[in-house]
Amino acid sequence: MIAEYSQIVRGLIATTGSGPGLALAGFPVAFDSPRSTGYNSDVHNLDLLDIQACLNGDDQGYHRLLRRHETGVARLMWRFSRDKTICEELVQEVFVQAYFSLTRYRGDGPFPAWLHRIATRVGYHFWKQQKRAAAEWSLQEIDAAVSPEPDTLDPSQAAELLHGLLSRLPSPDRLVLTLMYFEDCSTEQIAQRMSWTRGMVKMRAMRARKKLKALAEQLGLLEKLGWIQ
Repeated sequence: MIAEYSQIVRGLIATTGSGPGLALAGFPVAFDSPRSTGYNSDVHNLDLLDIQACLNGDDQGYHRLLRRHETGVARLMWRFSRDKTICEELVQEVFVQAYFSLTRYRGDGPFPAWLHRIATRVGYHFWKQQKRAAAEWSLQEIDAAVSPEPDTLDPSQAAELLHGLLSRLPSPDRLVLTLMYFEDCSTEQIAQRMSWTRGMVKMRAMRARKKLKALAEQLGLLEKLGWIQ
């Protein structure tokens, strides 16, 4: 997969005749808290060296960044699509956008946090592009994911079921709860990623939980997902 990303980036360079100097607009430069990104000072220093090498025209610098952070980005994009092919396309889009935005990274926060901000927006844009009928789980799919016994839902089943329920919510509500439940993001971190206010995130989270609870109640799933509050 790394080779595919590198080939895409090289193709873009060949087409535009430019590298990261053509930064994409629209990505704020604030960062999530290092505690949520697995921040490591040695890794951070390696990232800074590779970013500088890339900005100086060394393609191998970005290749090393891809290799170092591909797993984390792929894990995040899996929250936006459980289709392997689509997930890989989303990961590619994240790294292409990050490449052309490198000049906007100032180095005063962990690179993975900056990268995950881009990834979150790529995933959110993907959701908004999908037609609701194609993006959400059907009631039949939800029924199929539920064990017939009331207390036999293992963590993997619960996660899959919750993913299906969340897909039936509007995109902003779905994003807030996905980041909270699956990525353990605080309201402040979500606000930073999306350039929303904390008040807006809190309000959306509160409304989204009510919608999710109502949906779970309608489908008779409150006992199985009793931890949703």
